[in-house]
Order: sequence, then C-alpha cells, then structure tokens
Amino acid sequence: MDLTRRQSLLALTALAAPAGIALPAGAQPAASRAETLRQVTGNAVNTLDPTMPGSTREAFGISMNVYDRLVAFGRRQVDGNWVFDHTVIRGELAERFETSADGLKITLHLRKDARWHDGTPVTAEDVKWSLDRAVSAKSLAGPQFTTGSLTKPEQFRIAGPGVIEVLLDKPDRLALSNLAVPYAIMINSKLARQHATAEDPWAQSWLQNNTAASGAYRIDTYRPGVQVTLTRNEDWKGGAEGLPFFRRIILQTVPEAATRANLVERGDADLSIDLQASDITALETRGKVKVASIPQTNGFTHISFNTQVAPFDNVKVRQAIAAALPYDSMFKAALFGRGRPLFGGTFTGQPASADFPQPMPLKQDVERARALLAEAGLASGFSTPFAFSAGQAATAEPLAALVQEALGRIGIKVEIQKMPDAQFNTLVAEKKLNFYTDAGTAWLPATYYFFYLYFTRDQRWNFASWNNPRITELSNAARFETDQAAYDAACREMIGILAEQVPLLMLWQPNMDAVMAANLRDFTYQFYRQVDFRDLKRA
Repeated sequence: MDLTRRQSLLALTALAAPAGIALPAGAQPAASRAETLRQVTGNAVNTLDPTMPGSTREAFGISMNVYDRLVAFGRRQVDGNWVFDHTVIRGELAERFETSADGLKITLHLRKDARWHDGTPVTAEDVKWSLDRAVSAKSLAGPQFTTGSLTKPEQFRIAGPGVIEVLLDKPDRLALSNLAVPYAIMINSKLARQHATAEDPWAQSWLQNNTAASGAYRIDTYRPGVQVTLTRNEDWKGGAEGLPFFRRIILQTVPEAATRANLVERGDADLSIDLQASDITALETRGKVKVASIPQTNGFTHISFNTQVAPFDNVKVRQAIAAALPYDSMFKAALFGRGRPLFGGTFTGQPASADFPQPMPLKQDVERARALLAEAGLASGFSTPFAFSAGQAATAEPLAALVQEALGRIGIKVEIQKMPDAQFNTLVAEKKLNFYTDAGTAWLPATYYFFYLYFTRDQRWNFASWNNPRITELSNAARFETDQAAYDAACREMIGILAEQVPLLMLWQPNMDAVMAANLRDFTYQFYRQVDFRDLKRA
C-alpha cells in the first residue's frame, strides 16, 4: 500500500511514543527522541529468520542487529567513511577463537556472561544445534556454508563447557568467514525446540515471526511489510565498543522514494539508504542532510551475455559489444557518476593486483568493434533483446538507451525489454535471458569467492552461464591454497582470462548513499548492504 506523506508522518509520530508498549525483561524504553533512530525504506522485512528462501535484504539487516553470530568482521575507515573489513575477524558471541596450525580445526570459546534475550545462559549445546540447523535444514544457509566447506553436523563438536570445535577436511580459506554472514545466526535452542514439530524439526515456521536470539536489539513489534521496532538489549556483551548508542529503532516501509527523501530532509525520519540518485543530488545541494557516499566494494553492476547461446557464444561478438559501448556516458547517465568505475583498466594480459573487482580493460573503440563483428561473420549485425528489471529502472533505463544507441552504430539492432521483477528474476534463474543488465554482491569479497560464485557451475549466480575449465580449476584450487603467493598468482590469472573472454562486462560499483540527519555519525557500509544500528551514534 502506498503511503502519502501525511500518513507516513502520522505513523512515525505514533511510533515515537513509547507509552503503553510492554517491553521484555532487560530492555529499556527510549529515554528521549535523541536515543530513537527512525529509518525509512522502500522495501520490507518479510521474515525474522534470514535463512528462509525469499528473505529480503532488509530481513538480513534486522537479523544482524537482533541475532549474534559467533564472529564478526571488523571495520576500517576509507576516505573518511567506515566500511567493513573482511580481513579482520573478531569474536562476537565467541570471546576468542583459534585455528590449528594445519588449518583443519577452529576452536571457539563462548563468552561466559552471554545470555539469550530470555535471560538464560548461552551454551555450547545451543551453538551446536544452531550450526547443525544451518547445514541440515532446507534453507539459504546450507548452500552458503558449503562455500566454507561446512556441510554436515559431524563437523561441529562440543569440546567442553562453552567450547565448540569446527572440523575441516581441508584448510578452507572462508570457513571462519562463513560464521560471520547473516545466515550464521546463533539460536536459543531450548526456546526454539519448544516450537518444533516432527514436520518442522528446526522450528522454521515459528522463527519466521518470532526470535530466539541474544543480539544487541530485541524485537518490540513486527508487522511484516509495514514496520519493525527494536529496543536495545541492555545485557548485550558482543559489541566491540559496548552497548549501542540508540535505545530504540524504528524501521518503516515508505514505498515512494520522494516521500522518503522529504521525511529525512524535514527531520521526520533520520535515515534512508535507498533514495534515487537524482533526489540525493538535490538534497546535497540544499544542505539540510548529511550523505555518506560509499562505493559498494563487494558488489558490481554488469551486462551479461548467455555464453551458451548464439551469437553470444562467440567470444568475438562479446568483444565487439565490449568495444562498442560508451562506458563513461553510461556511468554518468545511470548513476550521475555516484560510484566506482569498473571499466577503464589499463592492464593487458594479467593485472598487477590480485584484488577483485577491479577496473577491467574496457573502453569504447567503435572501429575495433566493427572489425571484431566482421571477424565473427556478422558484419551486417544482428537483432537482440536487451532486458532489465523494473525495480532497477531508475539506473537501467538510461543505461539501456545508450546500449541501444551504441550498438546500432555497429549494426546490432537492440529491442529494450523492461520486465516485472518477478519475471526478470525467474528468467535469469532459468538462464532464459541472453543479453541483460543486473547486479551482484558477494558477502565474502575474496577474489576466489567472486569467481567461484559468479563464474563457475550451472547455478543461479553464474549470470553468463560461463563454462571455462581453467577458471573452474583455478577457483577450486585457490579455495584451499595456503601459500599467499600461489593464491595471488591464481587470482591474477583468473582476472586475465575474464578480461579476455568477457562473458560479462563489469560496469561499476554503485555507491551506497546513506542520507541521514546532520547529527548522525559512524555510519558503516556493511557487506550485506543494510544499516548496522549498533555502530550509529547521534552527536
């Protein structure tokens, strides 16, 4: 349901008043407006269990603040902004951990004072049950955990009071990192099992609308698709800097971007992270709000080809299109330049850096494009649809128009197809789109992981349906490589192959533009692209 600005203001005003709300034991009402944070979003929290298929990104965000994981990523400052740092892993529900010299065992020691929201102690048995659930239940957690070689309950062993061991067959580079992702929630097993059934042994139905958590915030009210309110857990021990500043969080769905922008600018809301680029530029000009613009360093926007279907199975056709496109014009038209380009790289062969994503050697050269198309036997060109989802229309529509114009210059006739989100996502998953634009985000931004996730196997996230045996060989080997020099060499080779074969065109990393009240500080860009309320403060 679309909300008018008046309805939004009334709802926010009502939410600000804590009177009459029954708070759980250990939680405190907001002492003042200053300690209440209001976020408006165009999307919705559709479940309290982030492991459920169909969970929205907003559901991931809420779970990161409500549930603890065993470990968490650190953060660092880049250009004056805070960003997550996946190279630094600290304890969260675990006070400390160590990895054996051979890399085959991770031992985690739980905080002795850790308590669930109901006040009962966190035990190793609870953690064992939570990890077993992640790899056993039919959910999003299992496929993610396999990227760290975590696949079966036998790998999780109670080694004493408050001690859990994670056992590996090989020293997987991302085993520990997987314990920090949104799916790795630690659950109060005693509470959850009270709501389990023979048909639902992992209490998935109950946990979609209830929590059994220990994190920094407790669920106060939950109205799926409308609003969620949180209250601070005064007994939380998992923070690197103690308790969060904000005692109360209000997250409300306000579908219209212009309405969200008005609410933040007028001070009726504190924060929004999903405004239109054109609105953000105007807000910055008027100067009533603060904007943290941070490139999404673990994400990318791309143009993909179905490399299994003619004519895109011909590398020269892909190279021709790559040479025909006006990258800088597309960047400015789609994003107003708000992001980090992934085109314009200068390397030939292999890059000097093993980091990924990095700018690829993509630049416009129309004459080369025509020559490559002729070498492919298609000097007269061909016709093709070019698809994007309606939900990405604000950025994809101007991009598509420039693609259509540029390819027309080399004889390729493009029909633009704007599709409903559900239809688009289904066709991408079924590999039925041959030429389209989309975006991806890797929670664990290691180079090997990007290639394993996006460029190997017949699965949803191999956007280009690319099947390159050398890439498969290199990514599988890099996963278990303990020698850093050998790992870097494998990564550079993979990047070089990608640059030459262009199964998809890496375009840019859009900014996360967090538009907020001028007195907010310490916003952190997190790998799951949602707000970490635990770090935010009001000056």
